[in-house]
Amino acid sequence: MESTPVKITDTILRDAHQSLLATRMRTDDMLPIAEKLDQVGYHSVEMWGGATFDSAMRFLNEDPWERIRKLKEKMPNTPFQMLLRGQNIVGYKHYPDDIVEKFVVLAKRNGIDIFRIFDAVNDVRNMAWAMKVAKREGAHVQASICYTISPVHDIPSYIKMAKELADLGADSICIKDMAGLISPYVAYELVGELKKAVDLPIQLHTHYTSGMASAAVLKAVEAGVDIVDTAISSIAGLTSQPPTETIVRILQETPRDTGLDLNLLAEISAYFAEARKHYAKFESGLKGVDVRVLQYQIPGGMLSNLLAQLREQNAEDRYEEVLEEVPRVRAELGYPPLVTPSSQIVGTQATLNVILGERYKVIPEEVKNYVKGMYGRPPAPIDPKVKKLVLGDEEPIDCRPADLIPPGYEKAKEEIGDLARSEEDIISYALFPQVARSFLERRAGGSGSKEEIVAAIAAMVAARATAHFRPLEVSPPPTMISPWRIAWRPGRPGWGGLIK
Repeated sequence: MESTPVKITDTILRDAHQSLLATRMRTDDMLPIAEKLDQVGYHSVEMWGGATFDSAMRFLNEDPWERIRKLKEKMPNTPFQMLLRGQNIVGYKHYPDDIVEKFVVLAKRNGIDIFRIFDAVNDVRNMAWAMKVAKREGAHVQASICYTISPVHDIPSYIKMAKELADLGADSICIKDMAGLISPYVAYELVGELKKAVDLPIQLHTHYTSGMASAAVLKAVEAGVDIVDTAISSIAGLTSQPPTETIVRILQETPRDTGLDLNLLAEISAYFAEARKHYAKFESGLKGVDVRVLQYQIPGGMLSNLLAQLREQNAEDRYEEVLEEVPRVRAELGYPPLVTPSSQIVGTQATLNVILGERYKVIPEEVKNYVKGMYGRPPAPIDPKVKKLVLGDEEPIDCRPADLIPPGYEKAKEEIGDLARSEEDIISYALFPQVARSFLERRAGGSGSKEEIVAAIAAMVAARATAHFRPLEVSPPPTMISPWRIAWRPGRPGWGGLIK
C-alpha cells in the first residue's frame, strides 16, 4: 500500500499556550527548546498571530516582531505559521487595506511562511485582500473555514465556501474548529467532500474541549486529510489541541505514519512540562472535558471567562442563565461562529441581558456595529426585532466593511512619531494604539529589560519578607475597560479558546 504520511502542525508556540495559559508564554521560555523543535520535521509550527501579538506588548513587555526573528534564528528549517483574522489582522475590529497590506508584507519579511487566514462570520470578502497580498509576497495562503453548528451551517455551505476560497488563490484549506465541535463522523464526511471539491491540501484544526478531538483527527486521516494540528502533550488537551505524541504513535505502522521521532517529542514535552509551571496562575481551572460546548456551542475558554467576569460582578449565581442566553443571542444575531471577535460580541450581550434583567436594555457599540454590518455579512438574517431595536430605521451596510475605512498608515506614522524606530513599530501602533504607545514609551525610557524585570522581582520579594503586601504584577496592566464590557477583555486568564 502506498505510503502517504500525515503532516503535523504543532501549535505549542501559539494556540496551545493561548488556550491553556492565557497567552502568557514568554519568548525566553521558547528559545531554549527551539533547536529541538526544529529537528522534529513538522509541516509547520504555529507560533504567531491570534492573541499573541497584543499580549506580548500588553502583558509580557515584549516586541511581538522580535519573537519571530529570535525564533527564526534557532529554527531555520521549520516553516513558521501564523493565524490572521482577515481584515481584523490580529485585532478586534476591521482595519484599512493599507494596514492589512503592510502587516502581511512585514510578517513575511520577518519570517512568517504560512498565513492561516479566516473571518469570524465566514465572509469571504473580508479574507480576499489579505489572501491576495500574502500570495503576492510569496507566502503560503491557507484559507480557513470557521466550523460551527447551526441551522444555516452544513457541509454544502462549507463546500461552497471552499470553492470560493480556491478561486481566490488559496494554497490549502483549513477546517478551523475553534470550539471542538466537530464530531469524528462529520470530520470524515467533510474532509472527504472537500477532497473531492477542491484540488488542494486539507488541514484540520480542532480543540479537545468536547473530548472528540483525537477521534475526529483519526477519522479525518481515514478520509484523506493532509495535515492536522496537534500540541505537544504537556500543553495539550482541555481547550488546547490533541497531543502530538498520541497521534504520532497511533499512526505508526500504518500507511499514514508521520515519521516523527517519539523520543525527540518526549524530550520536548518534558521541557514544556517544566515551563508550564511558571504560568500556573494563568491556568483556566478546567479539569477535563466540558460537554457544555456541545450544548451551547461555547468554546471552553469562553465558559471560564464568563464565569470569571460574573464573579467580578458578584453575579456568579447567574452563570447558568448566561449559558442559556448565549445561544439565544447568537440565533438573533444570525448564528455567527463563536470566534474572535463575534464570540466577545455575543458573550457580552448575553451577559448584559442576564445581569440587567432586561434583554437588550444596554447594547454595546460592538453589537451595534455588528448589526450594522461593520464586521461583515452574518451567516443568517438578523432577527428583525433585534435589528429594529439596535438600528431603528437605519439599514445595515451591504458592502465590504473595509471599503468604508480610509487609509491609516500615514496617520499612524505621524501620531506615533519618534517613538517608532521601524515600520513594524508603526503597524503595532496602528493596530493597538494605547498598548503599543505604552510599550514603545517604556522601551524609549529604557524600562522593561530582562535585568530590570529581575531587579523588580527581587525588590518585590525583599519587600514581602518584611511586610504582607498584596501580590503585584510585574507586567504592565491591561488598558481600562468600560464596566459594560465585562466579557471583552483580551488576554485575561481564562480566555483560552475564546480568543482565536
